[in-house]
Amino acid sequence: CATGVPVTDNVSLKLPEGVLEGSGRATVSVIGDIMGTALQNLHQLLRLPFGCGEQNMVMFAPNIYVLQYFEKTKQASPEIRNKALEFMKTGYQRQLLYKHDNGSYSAFGKHDAEGNTWLTAFVARSFGQASSYLYIDEQHIQDAVRWLGQNQLPSGCFQSVGKLFNNALKGGVDDDISLTAYITAALLELHMEKNGTMVADALLCLKKASHDVNNTYAQALMAYVFTLANDMETRQQLLEPLDQEAGKLGGYLSQAKDKDPLEEVMEDSSSVIETMAYILLAHISKPEVSEAEIAASSQIVRWLTSQRNPYGGFTSTQDTVVALQALARYAALTYHEAEGVTVTVNSTEGSQQEFHVDKKNQLVLQQKSLHQVPGEYVVQAVGNGCVYVQMTLRYNVPPPESKETFVLDVKTAPDECNHAARKGFDLHVQVSYVGDREISNMALIEVTMLSGFVPVKKSVKKLKKMPLVKKTEIQLNQLTIYLEELGKSPLNFTISVKQEIEVQNLKPATVTVYDYYQPGDSAITEYNAPCSSDVEKEDSQ
Repeated sequence: CATGVPVTDNVSLKLPEGVLEGSGRATVSVIGDIMGTALQNLHQLLRLPFGCGEQNMVMFAPNIYVLQYFEKTKQASPEIRNKALEFMKTGYQRQLLYKHDNGSYSAFGKHDAEGNTWLTAFVARSFGQASSYLYIDEQHIQDAVRWLGQNQLPSGCFQSVGKLFNNALKGGVDDDISLTAYITAALLELHMEKNGTMVADALLCLKKASHDVNNTYAQALMAYVFTLANDMETRQQLLEPLDQEAGKLGGYLSQAKDKDPLEEVMEDSSSVIETMAYILLAHISKPEVSEAEIAASSQIVRWLTSQRNPYGGFTSTQDTVVALQALARYAALTYHEAEGVTVTVNSTEGSQQEFHVDKKNQLVLQQKSLHQVPGEYVVQAVGNGCVYVQMTLRYNVPPPESKETFVLDVKTAPDECNHAARKGFDLHVQVSYVGDREISNMALIEVTMLSGFVPVKKSVKKLKKMPLVKKTEIQLNQLTIYLEELGKSPLNFTISVKQEIEVQNLKPATVTVYDYYQPGDSAITEYNAPCSSDVEKEDSQ
């Protein structure tokens, strides 16, 4: 932030060892608002399919926090408001498709045997917060809360009902505690603490467990819960070990980067982001937040913003929702209108890039290439206001020897060209999970079509009858198959494809399998049509 006096920072862009020669490239981005990128890309915060009840919520929930932020900072123009409301209306109507008659929600609605406690709480909290901006039938919220109450145990904890597609929320001794903390946070955000003893009983359950919980995700979530409940003593007891273990907040940067093993749950990026966001929320959700706490929290904010994808979202559904909620709240606390700030980026070789940010363009992302890689740069801001400057260094490295998590095999039938194979053929797919857990999270298989080919609908309908297949989608040139999970035993299925348009010189297409919540756990293979390069050979037979 510049306040009339120039602010200067030195940045060193260094390439690590083992980088492919000539692959280094860098950019510098400047924007006057931390939420600007997310605002511009509300429709594509995640570049993942939105085919189930949880994934759909990413079309809905982030808009709430974006609107809250821009209204608090008095930046909510009619264009911003209308854009967010349009996405919220679509998400709201779509979400009702996943509601059960008893008021609960599940990933695939009535296609599932029962509702899911975690998703029902997610929907209830989002609907409640959205009701300030959009007509939400209050009955939907009441139905969800009533159903959650029916699944509260005498201890005050909540029991897990229905399928949890994200394994980060299950397994281990802290499973019930994480779930109870999540539901309690939802109820407190809905201001349900005066509604009977439901919240008080849940807080009692969590308080009893707080001394024994050593799972970082659960600790962070519980710290946020007790902040909302205004129980500052328990909040502090939970936050102190988190802060100490990571080196007074600043250590989170290296810890998350180097995977210093706080807990198994911190091993995948989606869980790390969500955990960090809850720690940030715990620090900034008090009625009065001190300047010291805001300053300390800036380290987490810096790390979170570095994890965003190019569209302002994150890795998966929950981390995107929670991280945007935390960043929006932090940004509202620290907002300063950019009266006029000039940013210059100078390299030691003499090149210079210049940006100007004021209240007219502070929501516009400005980006330029940096040509000295590796290189030393001096960044200077002059004027009045705050800007966010991010320097991004990209490079290619040989693929590391990574442990397999999925085994994927794809064969065509017939495997050699004949007359019938010119017009269509079958894809035999075999896939299994070979990672460290017993089963994967929800897994997606994406079958890209060869140019001119489409899936045969009859074969896709057969897929839907398979036990683990929850849903299929055909979009443009891709078939997406949603699997409840994958285990060690191979799953086999067949997809028939047919040629609609004849295309010369067919290039191979891909089949990909990945864990929705840990996209780095994936496998990919190519296939081609039996007759792709065999035309002359087949003609001569």
